[in-house]
Amino acid sequence: MTLYADTAVIEALTRDLADSGLLMPASAQWQRLCGGRTNHVWRVSGASDTGSIVVKLYEDSGENPLFPNRPEDEARVLGAIEGQGLAPRRLHYTLTRLGPCLVYSHLDGRPWRDDPAAAAILLRRVHQSTTLETLRPAPDGSKAIEAQIETMLARCALTAAEIPKLPGRAVAPCGATCLLHGDPVPGNMIDCGTTLRLIDWQCPAIGDPCEDIALFLSPAMQMAYRGAPLTPADVMTFLEAYDAPDILSRYTRLAPWYHARGYAYALWQAAQGDGPALQRAKAEKTALEIALDRLGEA
Repeated sequence: MTLYADTAVIEALTRDLADSGLLMPASAQWQRLCGGRTNHVWRVSGASDTGSIVVKLYEDSGENPLFPNRPEDEARVLGAIEGQGLAPRRLHYTLTRLGPCLVYSHLDGRPWRDDPAAAAILLRRVHQSTTLETLRPAPDGSKAIEAQIETMLARCALTAAEIPKLPGRAVAPCGATCLLHGDPVPGNMIDCGTTLRLIDWQCPAIGDPCEDIALFLSPAMQMAYRGAPLTPADVMTFLEAYDAPDILSRYTRLAPWYHARGYAYALWQAAQGDGPALQRAKAEKTALEIALDRLGEA
């Protein structure tokens, strides 16, 4: 689905939301938000006595090899963690003629930029919160991550020489069932002044908390949203603030696979026409080499 005219789309959404029980005043002001890379999002002012709301219309954009787009899961998770200070408040969810639509409270703030400790504490709280057993399982262990890497690289028509080296010793699954955000990149962390919260829960999962940690620390993801990777000092600050030695030890052992996956994903993005993704791929490959050095497998 491609949206050519916001006016017609807003009119259709307003009618469908009213039919499902959510009345939007004719005086409500819709402002397109540009942060979303997959779905269509508006901030709507004047629709609620409690402040601005967000209307999110999901795009059927095809299969993403790393970030599945699962609207019902986002709606369920927001309901399950309401009141925990982790996310905006879910207000409404319905299926419209244009696709699934979620409405939630707007968070006044800015995307995360420069406090690794706050980001670590937020993710730790997510990983200790409510678990929904019916969510998709995240990749667990090096073999599962390696399968993702192979799938992504196969879509890029790479030669064998371009496939990154990985450690010879596999890391076994841990069987963890933590709630995972699934896409905890800087653009999805909103600094509300005194609190940090997560938006865009459209690909949540259950499983190894190292998955969220790796996505946040990924040089490619940091470059995509902040323009630069975290510094070594920033990474150390994050890991210290997360404060879970067993989990962080596991992350260190899995880091080569995560960076290899980040490399493969960036190349897949480049194959979709994202030119700057090639620079992000180089950053992940460099991080992979450093992670291998730390394990003594370079």
